[in-house]
Amino acid sequence: MPELLVLWDVDYTLVNANGLGTQLYRDVFLELYGRELTTVAPKAGRTDRAIALDTLALAGIAEPRAHVDAFLAGLARHVAALRRSPPAQVLALPGASDALAALASARLHQSALTGNIRILAELKLRAAGLDAYLDFDAGAYGDVHEVRAELVDVARRAAKGVYGRDFSGEATVLVGDTPLDVEAALATGARVVGVATGSYPAVALAEAGAHVVLADLTDTDRGLAAITSRTARSGTARNDAARTDRP
Repeated sequence: MPELLVLWDVDYTLVNANGLGTQLYRDVFLELYGRELTTVAPKAGRTDRAIALDTLALAGIAEPRAHVDAFLAGLARHVAALRRSPPAQVLALPGASDALAALASARLHQSALTGNIRILAELKLRAAGLDAYLDFDAGAYGDVHEVRAELVDVARRAAKGVYGRDFSGEATVLVGDTPLDVEAALATGARVVGVATGSYPAVALAEAGAHVVLADLTDTDRGLAAITSRTARSGTARNDAARTDRP
């Protein structure tokens, strides 16, 4: 088995948080600005730093970039308040636990590369019973940069510090449910496995360039093979997508 760094997206790849993030944004905005937040910026595949910036701009906050750090700090405070009783609304997606366990048994290094700030990613994964499989110190999180691709090298550096080896190129594998996950991997020379469990169908992930596309994580052997194989390329992904794309 090759020595790989597997970086998992969180929302709609491993868990369904059933609106927790949106509710937290509303709570933080109310606390900071004393009024209701009516619109949260598009979130799929994006980092909290980018989402917060656009949300504040949509809400009419002057010079929104100057407020992003305070907003993310407020978000972290609200998440911390939930730590003692993880929210029951966060559910593991089908097959996620078995997929993580299989990779752990294969002695692959697993962490998160997610748009969530770290404390929120940890909360969601703990609430879903998935946190034991991931080394959070070897990942990268949504407070680091507005552009998801920038997180890949952050995670590689973190993983090198944890494991003492380099994970450049296809030694890093991203697993995610959006074209932005695919874009982040391709921009940094990583491999990428698309999982069509979010708002994007398998065809869209294949067209974005995913090396392999899975309908979901329920076939553990197939998922393990997709993540560990370095031979699949976009042509295979497109054919696979045609077979697995859901109606």
